[in-house]
Amino acid sequence: MNKQIKKIAIVGPESTGKSTITQQLAKHYQTLWVAEFARYYCAALTAPCTLQDEINMFHGQLALEDSVLSMAEKDFIFCDTTFLTVKIWSDEVLGLSPQIVLDTLPKRPYDLYLLMDIDLPWTEDPLRDFPHKREYFMQVWIDELQALDANYVLVSGSEQSRLNNAIHIVDEFLK
Repeated sequence: MNKQIKKIAIVGPESTGKSTITQQLAKHYQTLWVAEFARYYCAALTAPCTLQDEINMFHGQLALEDSVLSMAEKDFIFCDTTFLTVKIWSDEVLGLSPQIVLDTLPKRPYDLYLLMDIDLPWTEDPLRDFPHKREYFMQVWIDELQALDANYVLVSGSEQSRLNNAIHIVDEFLK
């Protein structure tokens, strides 16, 4: 397969509806989506996350993304977050980013990022850590996307209006 497949990434702080909207968009557009590898990886951890775990999640996310890309029949897919999350979490929790992540960021861009706003209520989840730092992480995401000179759009609203807003943004992007 030689066609260029666009990658639309759904990103943002914890508990902003990324997984839900990724699946809804994939269903709406009848295309494939990439799950968040780190969610499954972290669910199996029995000790605090290490730098090696972050590197493993980086490789796992890219492998999952590459496998979905290889199966794509349409010219775009949705990604439930990206490996940029590894950088953000590593910086916050471990105080540094894996060098492989830093080296790869400029080499594996996404065509569009939908940055989910923090206007949805927080939902408890054993894999979520920072309910009181949503504004902080929102700014971190903005800063990281701007540092990459990424094409991103903020998506806000209640669940249904958020989906409608995202569909409108994607429709405009695909034109």
